[in-house]
Amino acid sequence: MLRYNLHTQKKIERIFEEGGYTVRYEKGNFNSGYCVLENKRVVVINKFHPLDTKINSLIEILSLVDLHLEDMKEETRSYFDELTTKQPETLFSQSK
Repeated sequence: MLRYNLHTQKKIERIFEEGGYTVRYEKGNFNSGYCVLENKRVVVINKFHPLDTKINSLIEILSLVDLHLEDMKEETRSYFDELTTKQPETLFSQSK
């Protein structure tokens, strides 16, 4: 189960950094809570959203952008694969 804490957020940010993207937290009126500037390789997340929403947005963006996977460290690549191969669990997921 994915933990929604600052450590998880930093690990996901590291994926973006090693993949060639910059993550910024700014105020803005983004319909989805984030904005991706692909030409500049920048991801902007609404800084006023709660931590769990920021993490879910970052995970969603992972599947939308073209990261430089060959430049990632093994540990980072492994975490990337883990996040992108399974459906992320949300706070509202019910266990059966």
